[in-house]
Amino acid sequence: MIQAIVFLPLVGALIAGLLGRVIGHRTSEYITTGLLIIAAVLSWVVFAQYWLAPAAAEGAHGAATKVEVFRWITSGALDLRWVLRVDTLTAVMLVVVTTVSSLVHVYSIGYMSDDPHRARFFSYLSLFTFAMLMLVTADNFLQMFFGWEGVGLASYLLIGFWYKKPSANAAAMKAFVVNRVGDFGFVLGIFAAFMVLGQLDFDSAFHAVPEHADATMRFLSWDLHAMTVVCLLLFMGAMGKSAQFLLHTWLPDAMEGPTPVSALIHAATMVTAGVFMVARLSPLFEASDIAMMVVMLVGAMTAFFAATVGLVQNDIKRVIAYSTCSQLGYMFVALGAGAYSVGIFHLFTHAFFKALLFLGAGSVIHAMHHEQDMRNMGGLRHKIPVTYWMMIIGTLALTGVGIPGTPLGFAGFFSKDGIIEVAYAAGASTGYIAFWALVISAMFTSFYSWRLIHLTFHGKPREANHGHDAHAAHDDHGHGHGSAYDNAHESPNVMLVPLYILAAGAVLAGVVFNDVFFGHAEHIEHFFQGSLVVSADLLDAAHHVPWQVKWSATGAMLIGFVAAFQMYIRDTEAPRRLAHANPGLYLFLLNKWYFDELYDRIFVKPALWLGNALWKGFDDQLIDKALTEGLGARVKAITGRVVKLQSGYLYHYAFAMLIGIAALLTWAIAAGGLLG
Repeated sequence: MIQAIVFLPLVGALIAGLLGRVIGHRTSEYITTGLLIIAAVLSWVVFAQYWLAPAAAEGAHGAATKVEVFRWITSGALDLRWVLRVDTLTAVMLVVVTTVSSLVHVYSIGYMSDDPHRARFFSYLSLFTFAMLMLVTADNFLQMFFGWEGVGLASYLLIGFWYKKPSANAAAMKAFVVNRVGDFGFVLGIFAAFMVLGQLDFDSAFHAVPEHADATMRFLSWDLHAMTVVCLLLFMGAMGKSAQFLLHTWLPDAMEGPTPVSALIHAATMVTAGVFMVARLSPLFEASDIAMMVVMLVGAMTAFFAATVGLVQNDIKRVIAYSTCSQLGYMFVALGAGAYSVGIFHLFTHAFFKALLFLGAGSVIHAMHHEQDMRNMGGLRHKIPVTYWMMIIGTLALTGVGIPGTPLGFAGFFSKDGIIEVAYAAGASTGYIAFWALVISAMFTSFYSWRLIHLTFHGKPREANHGHDAHAAHDDHGHGHGSAYDNAHESPNVMLVPLYILAAGAVLAGVVFNDVFFGHAEHIEHFFQGSLVVSADLLDAAHHVPWQVKWSATGAMLIGFVAAFQMYIRDTEAPRRLAHANPGLYLFLLNKWYFDELYDRIFVKPALWLGNALWKGFDDQLIDKALTEGLGARVKAITGRVVKLQSGYLYHYAFAMLIGIAALLTWAIAAGGLLG
């Protein structure tokens, strides 16, 4: 069963990619989508074994089910096999990846219906899904790295799918380069783990951790705690892949790809690879308090930073992109606190409501003929009512609407509030800093989420003042003349059905699965069966935090909701006045804390200067002019003159021979006379 789940998407990718022109676009769509749906159904079957009857599931009592595919690397004592590992953590990720991917495939049949290259698009989608499945079923570090780099390649292909669009090419390259920075740390972490633990397969490495918990490694003149170095390097990879603070700059630009790509890669699956990796390697991270503190602080900073930037963005997809970045910060706070199950819980619920929001935004863009600027929208709830209510459900889940202490709430309410309670329960200065950062972020999240709803669906229609999205040239549906609002229409059922399914997940995923992710510690341990570390003391403390802590996120959510209602419904001039009153702050947030400009000044321009210096100074001046055109030219000139001596006429050569013989005789006679 697990082989089918993993390799069916690869089969679909190969068929659509290699035979797409032969079998046609429609057949390619149906084959890839059908295979993904089969994989999703099988994934739910596997998950049900762990959820409904964990004692009867294969791999119970902490032993993962392993399916060997082939022998991979053999070198001396190193004997690595390609093994598909299935345990509870894997089962959760299988459900997330295949469910969202299959729904995105179905949605794309409608969204990409006019694209002339959609067979290639579906091939890329399935290839990405295969790479992600290889990552989550990995049983050793190198196998995980294969999947890790595979999703990076697929994301590059999908972000730059509209390759004739310069901004899409630039965004794809940016994502690739920024992720290489994180991946460099990740591969160094793998090397360090092998050097310290002597093992590459996970089980052997985990068993070796207690023996090397206090080991040190020499670097220059310092003796460093080995496990801290290993974990920080591995976390550097997670920072790149999961768009954490400092390595986050690629994620908003990745919105240049088609909207289904945003839903699949940048909301529910690829960006959660870093979260999954830290959870999978939780026995290693538990051996380093410093690494855990860094994970928590980086997560808290990411949640706060991205939430502040989301307040002023005008592109509907970029608002949701910064929301994704912020929610990933929440997940890392839970991981840094040691509540790995709660971080995975938010990953699980987030997949449903964030994919719902992205696909809902795609439905809006589809209705507005590829207009993405919310300033050019308004009043759309009457034109696309189904999409409107789907977006409302996604917003309620994202902002965490619910009643603390009761089973009433949307998916994000249970998982996000759980993380906030865990951060407070973690205590110390780190925990309290993270707690306040997350509460403030929850308020900002509520504000920008309802701002998106009000600008897009409420109020009066606003005519386009800022031009249409550039990629309309690639995928224009041509709905005639008139304003985008006048021609707005509801999406077809093939795009709406995935929204219904995701909306059900956004409503129910929290209350249904709360007990196995954030219930009593024994329930969580029974569910995960040793696939990640469970801290019973921390979870118990989180359940007994003061009532003010339990209500803090709800209070922050209500403040954000009221502020957005006041500024975008009752007093629509308030945002303009606020921006004019605080121009510095507004531009600071609008320009994303100027990170792109800062990186351009620190990294891009010096690299360009060095490249130009090597190109014009070394290559042009030294190689081309001094050597090729200088020395080479002199050699060519000399040989050119020498070549002229070779006329090809026999009498010339005979004459030269006679002259030579005469000269030789003259020399011999003269020499003999001198000697005599």
